[in-house]
Amino acid sequence: MSDILAENLSGKSVMGSDGTELGLLYNITMDLKSGKLNDLVIEPDEELSRRAVDFDLDDAGHFLVPVNRVQAVKDYIVVQR
Repeated sequence: MSDILAENLSGKSVMGSDGTELGLLYNITMDLKSGKLNDLVIEPDEELSRRAVDFDLDDAGHFLVPVNRVQAVKDYIVVQR
C-alpha cells in the first residue's frame, strides 16, 4: 500500500469488503511507544444496524476496526468483513 497522509484520511468513507457502507473515519488509534497503528475508529452510518457489524465498539458507539483488516484506501477505505 502506498503512503497516505493521515490528514487525507479524516472523514473518509469506510466500506466493508461486502459493499456495506460502515460510516466515516473518525480517528486512528496507535501505540505511542512503538508507533504501531491499532484501530480505525469509525463513526457508524446512521442507517446501519450495529448488530449487523461484528466489530468492537468504544464507549461513544464508534466501531473499532483493527488496521490489519484494511484492504484498500482509494475513494473509500475498504476493510475486511
